[in-house]
Amino acid sequence: VQLQASGGGLVQAGGSLRLSCVASGRTFSSYNMGWFRQAPGKEREFVAGISRSDANTVHADSVKGRFTISRDNAKNTLYLQMNNLKPEDTAVYYCASARDLRSPLRDRSTYDYWGQGTQVTVSS
Repeated sequence: VQLQASGGGLVQAGGSLRLSCVASGRTFSSYNMGWFRQAPGKEREFVAGISRSDANTVHADSVKGRFTISRDNAKNTLYLQMNNLKPEDTAVYYCASARDLRSPLRDRSTYDYWGQGTQVTVSS
């Protein structure tokens, strides 16, 4: 599967952005999906994950209550709604897909395919 992330940009603190990730192919609904982010000089970290059927979602504590992951299997698209953005949210955001439906959504090693990333910059 190929993943194409978009929707990043420059926003002031307190603002909102919605990231999208479009997957190629006809098997999108077979994968669990996730969002990760990587700030300069830091490790790539988990942001949010969602099961293939949309029945289960999990969010990192740092974004809980501000970010919401969702998916539309009919459109082969994964979303990340980001509200009340903070300067510490500045990073490149990556979407990823996982074939192993039993592995934890939070684990980076769970994911097989990665998108190219989209830059999110939050100014103070």
